[in-house]
Amino acid sequence: MDGGGQAPARPRAEPTRRVRLRFDGWIAGLGTSSGTRVVLGHWPGSPFGPFSDVMLERPDGPRVLLAPSPEIARFVAATYTFDDVQVVPVRVQVAGAEWSVAAAALHLRFTTGRRGPLGHLLGAVPPSLAARPAWAAAMAPPARLLGLRTCGSARDGRREWYGAQDLRGITTATATYEGEDLGSLARVAPPVRFGFGSTPGRPCVVRVTTTVAMRT
Repeated sequence: MDGGGQAPARPRAEPTRRVRLRFDGWIAGLGTSSGTRVVLGHWPGSPFGPFSDVMLERPDGPRVLLAPSPEIARFVAATYTFDDVQVVPVRVQVAGAEWSVAAAALHLRFTTGRRGPLGHLLGAVPPSLAARPAWAAAMAPPARLLGLRTCGSARDGRREWYGAQDLRGITTATATYEGEDLGSLARVAPPVRFGFGSTPGRPCVVRVTTTVAMRT
């Protein structure tokens, strides 16, 4: 033992490091006349490989996540807020304008329409620029005028940026959940409460690159 009386040096804390994860794909948001709102994430490109997940908010308040694996369920539930998390197969088929979704008790079909003025405007932005978090942050003020959020804070100290590259309205939809017919297509109203922002009130599909910054 050292008898010199000097206190041992304290170990230095490891610095917190942030990593950014990028997800390329589509987000579809729609409401139903029953009051259930549905948000589909369809991600051909992600750190987890291709996958799809579904978030539902029921008219009486419960928020449900349907995720295809425990790993994805943990990641999404750590980023957003849910009352119920279910690990179930999530299958999405896209044939032109026709989308079909099967996720355990949820069966959803919807059709997209032509690209509108906002879709053309978003499509004019080079994809390499639209995917950058700095671009999403720059677009935050004009997006707020449309009632949208392109960046914000998530759970567990995470931060997100949404870089939209296209938008098409949803023109028709049919859906059942746990054997219940959810009714006709409607606006996403009230807004969903999974994270810092909701999908647009008008049912639509958005081509998007989502970046999530998280601590490791």
